[in-house]
Parts: sequence; structure tokens; C-alpha cells
Amino acid sequence: MPESTASASESASDGGTAPAPFTADDYRARMARAAESAAAAGLAGVLVAPGPDLVYLTGYQPTAITERLTVLVIAPGQDPVLVVPTLEAPDAEKAAGAAALSLRDWTDGKDPYAVTAPLLDASGRFGVSDNAWAMHLLGLQQALPGTSYVSLTEALPMLRAVKDAHELARVEAAGAAADRAYGEILKVRFAGRKETDVAADLAALLMRFGHSQVDFTVVGSGPNGANPHHEAGDRTIEPGDMVVLDFGGLKHGYGSDTTRTVHVGAPTDEERRVHDLVREAQQAGFEAVRTGAACQDVDRAARKVITDAGYGEYFIHRTGHGIGVTTHEPPYMIEGEERPIVPGMCFSIEPGVYLPGRFGVRIEDIVTLTEDGTGRRFNNTPHEMAIVE
Repeated sequence: MPESTASASESASDGGTAPAPFTADDYRARMARAAESAAAAGLAGVLVAPGPDLVYLTGYQPTAITERLTVLVIAPGQDPVLVVPTLEAPDAEKAAGAAALSLRDWTDGKDPYAVTAPLLDASGRFGVSDNAWAMHLLGLQQALPGTSYVSLTEALPMLRAVKDAHELARVEAAGAAADRAYGEILKVRFAGRKETDVAADLAALLMRFGHSQVDFTVVGSGPNGANPHHEAGDRTIEPGDMVVLDFGGLKHGYGSDTTRTVHVGAPTDEERRVHDLVREAQQAGFEAVRTGAACQDVDRAARKVITDAGYGEYFIHRTGHGIGVTTHEPPYMIEGEERPIVPGMCFSIEPGVYLPGRFGVRIEDIVTLTEDGTGRRFNNTPHEMAIVE
């Protein structure tokens, strides 16, 4: 979300002060890094459509994403240019990063690809943001048949992965707000209420503590907890249920995402044993975050604990994902991801065990690698099983 979406009332609601907005210099530096990364990857440049990449690089998010072409062109050795429809140019000019780029507008009835084509190497290979419309990409290919394209996630997966101090402060604030929401949800009644009721409570709490956007509120009770991405439904939560709570969104433009698993009333010995196992696995994953470690090392450490205990077949997803201006982005903590963890990367560690038809357990924190080479959590609520009514 654009930095401007964080309002004064938002900061007042969570008892804090909204961070200083990103400046044109911040966006200029990001676009320069993108150009350098493109050159290092052998690309002629990057083409950025409306969406998270455009917000990250320029601070601009169109009020409505339509069929009209909007694209940021970043290429080594030339100034960034944002191509926009004429009717949207006034809003683009107000973006925080507008001073760090040139605007080129086009009017209805004109060919936007003819306007964009002169900005591109006619035989170049370009990285394209993943959410670009196919009609726009095909339009550029028709205008410049010698060009070729690759997704930014494939070509420059680390474009947004390493956060600076100002970004880390926003991720920290988002995590603290999610923690406060968890602390409050433990006070509500679970038994006799629908999953959707608790999910609505969680969404309201995230907004109360400063989120501008709620992305998800997973409430998986009893057997529904065995589905990692269960959408809260009409099932009535009952005494004796394990309940997976996974929730997050955006605060000050950066993401939160945390999971805790609670129990309605006293748990069985098996439920407590599985919960303790997941808690141990989550801790092992956290302890694997250190200088010199690869992303896959976090997955290996957490997965080993669960596998050694005989539950490996019930841990059915990766151990984690990156987070930033979106709640899911590279890097991913999964076997085969040999990319090193570097200071400023922010990612989840969220092992789980899912027993079909019975219950599930997941525990998740957002973590970063600090400059001193150790991990730091951005979620700090207790990992022990909470008992709710």
C-alpha cells in the first residue's frame, strides 16, 4: 500500500507515531538498485506494472487499475520513466517518488505502446512485474518483436527482499500490532461461536491496532485446523477444540503475519504433545537463522524435529516465506533454496502438523537476520498453548 495510506488516526489508534514517509531520495535509491540488479542479471531493464513493485519503487498506486497502460521503465544508464494515461498524470505527479523519475503520458485514442517503445532496447530482454496484464505485454511485443521478457520473481527475486532500517521499523510495528491483537483475542469467548465470529474479532483488532488492510484471518477449529489455509466458516467452535489462528495484513505499508494455536478448555495429552513438538520445531528453525545459513537450512532444521518425531508426513508446506510490502514474497524457506540469508531479510518461520479429520497445530513468527549475525523475532507472544473459553 502507498505510504500515504497510514493516517494520523491510524497512529493514534495504536498509541504510536506514524513513521516518517519515504522520500524521493529513498525511491531514487531503490530504482537505482533495480537498474543495477537488472544489468547484473543480463537484462536490458525492468518494466513495472501497477502493484506492489510499483509502490515499492515509486510510492505510486493508481486509484483504479484499468485496461489503460501504466508502466515504469527502469533501464541501466537512463533515467526512470513512468508512462501513465493523461487522466491519471496528476495523481502520479503527487507520488512521493515522482521527483526521482520522468513522467510520459498518453491520451485516449493514442497507441500507448508507441509511446513506450522508444524507451526500450528493441532487442533487449526485460524483467516484468508478475502482475502485468498479458494484453500490455503482448502489445509491447507487437511493437518491438525483437524484445523478450521474464518475470521479476524469476529474474530478480531479491528485488524487495532486503529491508533498510526504515522498512525494518515498519515490519516491527506491524508485528507488534499483530501481537496486541492476539493478546486481546485470548480474552474473547470461543466456545459456542462460529469461526467467522472470531475471524471478525481478529480483523477488527488488527484495524484497531493500526493496520490499514487485513489480508487474512484464518480460524481453523477442530478438524478444520488440519487444513493450513482453511477459510473461517460457519462451524461452531466447541469445547475440546484445538483452534489455529493465522492472521495479518498491512500497517504503514508493511506486512504482519503470525500464527498461534489455542485450545478451548483442557487439551488431551496427544494435543499437548503435538503442540510442544511444533513449538520445538519453530524454535529450531529460529536458531538456524544466522550468518552463513541458507534459506533451506531453516526448513531443514524445523522439518527434522517433526520428522524425527514421526510426524513428517503431516508437515505439508514450506517452513516460511518472505514478507514486506506484501505478506507473501521471496525469499522462501524451503528445501532447494540455497540463497544465503542476509541481514535485512524478513521472513516467517511457521512449521505445522496437520492430522486429517482431527486437528492441526501451527506456530509462526516473522524473523529477520540482524547485522550481528543472529535472528530476531518481530512476534513475541508466548509460544505455549493458550487455553481459551
